Amino acid sequence: MAIETIHRPGALKQTNKSHKHGKHTSKRELERLAKGKVNLKTLTRRPNRQQSRDERRQQAVQLRKNKRQEAIALKRAIGGALTAPFLTCVLPLNEMIDPNSALAFIEGCDPEATVTKVSDRIRYMNVPRFRQRFSFVVPEIGHGRELNVLDALKVCDSVVLLLSAVAGESDEAIDKFGAKVLNMALTQGLPTPMVCLMDLQSINPKKRSQAKANIQKEIATLLPDEKIMELEKLTDALNLLRRIGGQKRRVMHNRSNRPHLLGEKVEYVPNAPEEAGPSRPMGTLKVTGFLRGVPLSVNQLVHIPGLGDFQLEQIASPTDPYRMRKMEDGEMASVEERAPLLPDPEQQTTLQRENVPDEMDAEQTWPTEDEIAASRAENKTKLVKRVPKGMSDYQASWIPDIVEEDEDDDEDDEADDDDDDDGQYMSCESDTESKVGERDTEDDGEHESDQVSVSDEPPVSVDRYDKEMDMEEERNALARIQAAKVDEMFPDEIDTPADRPARERFIKYRGLESFRTSPWDVKENLPFDYARIYQFKNFDHTKRRIVREAQQKEGSDVAMPGWYLRLHVKNVPQDVWNAFVSANGTADRVIVYGMLPHEHQMSVMNVCLKRTPNSTIPIKSKERMIVQCGYRRFIVNPIYSQHTNGDKHKYERYFRPGMTVVATFFAPIQFPPAPILCFRENPDTTLSMVASGSLFACNPDRVVLKRVVLSGHPYKINRQHATVRFMFFNTEDIAYFKPCKLRTKLGRVGHIKESLGTHGHMKCVFDSQLKSHDTILLYLYKRVFPKWTYEDCIVSCGDRESSHSGPTSKGERSVTFNSKVELMQE
Repeated sequence: MAIETIHRPGALKQTNKSHKHGKHTSKRELERLAKGKVNLKTLTRRPNRQQSRDERRQQAVQLRKNKRQEAIALKRAIGGALTAPFLTCVLPLNEMIDPNSALAFIEGCDPEATVTKVSDRIRYMNVPRFRQRFSFVVPEIGHGRELNVLDALKVCDSVVLLLSAVAGESDEAIDKFGAKVLNMALTQGLPTPMVCLMDLQSINPKKRSQAKANIQKEIATLLPDEKIMELEKLTDALNLLRRIGGQKRRVMHNRSNRPHLLGEKVEYVPNAPEEAGPSRPMGTLKVTGFLRGVPLSVNQLVHIPGLGDFQLEQIASPTDPYRMRKMEDGEMASVEERAPLLPDPEQQTTLQRENVPDEMDAEQTWPTEDEIAASRAENKTKLVKRVPKGMSDYQASWIPDIVEEDEDDDEDDEADDDDDDDGQYMSCESDTESKVGERDTEDDGEHESDQVSVSDEPPVSVDRYDKEMDMEEERNALARIQAAKVDEMFPDEIDTPADRPARERFIKYRGLESFRTSPWDVKENLPFDYARIYQFKNFDHTKRRIVREAQQKEGSDVAMPGWYLRLHVKNVPQDVWNAFVSANGTADRVIVYGMLPHEHQMSVMNVCLKRTPNSTIPIKSKERMIVQCGYRRFIVNPIYSQHTNGDKHKYERYFRPGMTVVATFFAPIQFPPAPILCFRENPDTTLSMVASGSLFACNPDRVVLKRVVLSGHPYKINRQHATVRFMFFNTEDIAYFKPCKLRTKLGRVGHIKESLGTHGHMKCVFDSQLKSHDTILLYLYKRVFPKWTYEDCIVSCGDRESSHSGPTSKGERSVTFNSKVELMQE
């Protein structure tokens, strides 16, 4: 009988791979691989069980309760007996409406209400029926006063828009000025609106419903969620007050993150002659009103639009003259008798706006006379390189050695270089078949036709029309439009100069292997102005921390929102105050903003802008622009770049209609969110809004590269290479730009192989055979920086004067907006 043996595999048994079925690993396999090990997160994780119906209902009730408490707390923050009154702006959208007639209805709607008229523009109203307080402000309206309306809307909680039914029946309910102001207000951020219709009783009763429906349809295009209210009798005014006090208000973060105060009483006290000293006379500006927003510290700076940045001398707390009832409680009475808040000299923020760099910071010790003599003897026969000012070692390595005969350096001016670049464009003599960058130019034609108006007035004589026309402005406008058209058809393409070597003309430019991936040092060749600015290590983290601390600020030197205060603003120049009063015609148009930390220091601001639909004029980069950034208004000459991702951004020579770009300029730091409005002065000295957007970031490391494109044309085409001409005109330029990559308009890539002859012909190799109608391009890049041309608008729009802070590109000067000659010189 045979004994059965069992075969057991040895150590060298072959093990085949398991079939890759593509499915996930099973639970059993995972347990086998884990070998009993359990993840710590599995043990500590809360069980994700299904909630019951009662639990879900209780959770929804709790969430709803929390949101309702937050809404109630937001409503009770203003309008009460111990808080600031509801601040409402009364804005008519048609010149036929008198805002005082609407205020008459509101003031007489409740017999028990008490009305206090502080001035023609500010009125207070206490309504015991609602236990609420109201404040109404009427801004000065009219052509040229749009900025005054915008300033008033920045600090108001709500706005009442007044419309006339009679104007809506005969013509449009919103006239030209009203539409312009409403468009600017919507762009800036409109407070909680209420639309009221007046003069409806003067229309035929059979046509009232249709007239109201027409006006509602017109308003729906601008404010789709608003329903028109009638304001014809006292009950309508009472309903309006009830809606102002009980509605949910829009949160405007730029206003709610900062303390602000609308001045109802303003007094200027000049300093004594012995205190003024030999410098310009100063004084103290006393502004009285209710504090709103977040707490205000006496040690922080304040900004007054039209005047500038100042320090506080003290914060006094006078008795509230508009309180609901007489204070009888001892605790509440003690609140009214608060001691004045005085600043601490060690903690008070300074007015230093710029960093003071040490010009000798990178210098060595002073050499001796023997070292100077030896250096002069050595430099007589030394081979040196002619290097422009500010050039890096990387760029200087491209420059050939030249025997220096004169000790004076021939420095290339950056401004002249930019003007030369913008004034030269590629000729289309042999490139008629290229369609790159073409687009319709009907917009410019529409702009020219906008100057013609059709009316029933008698025709104007030819001599009178020619006398009123500014021919110099016409020629400048035509030149700008033609230059924008050429740059749009041939973007960044310029002619290689035939009378000047290209290696000298483009000595500050360099070629990039790839615009997206090639490195560029952000700290290389920075101008001297960058030593005067401030930069954050992490701007977003700093912004969140500062806003959080401003909302939670406490201490003995802090005034809380809702207090009735008198701010003593010190060292206000007397001449600036006189100009402010003469421009506005009154002294009570003062708004005070508390500035957050670092918001008075200069840096490089980047704002995202988009052209307005009705603006069709091409705007050139570095052109003078009036910018309203949050609570500030200033004049700068921004540079524009593409709004793209990446660490490098292409410079845009023109800000064309329909584009979205990023504008870069030197300005004081401001933390977002902050709306941006850009204005441009018309030849008739009026302002027109040309762009709007929002604050992007404060980042001096944004790399903006200006591109120039040198073009050449194929002369002889072979299978793998081609002879190119008209790109350079000498052998030295071809050898200088030989490391740069070549591209064509049809997508071919190549490089320069060698020079042919002495007149600029060169042999180039490409990845595939060229077409006869193709164009060879060479891309060169140079980093550009904004110019330090920041100017503060020190008075409002009435007189349109401004004063600058810091040197400009053309020296110290004062600016007047309504000076047409100076505008054309810019």
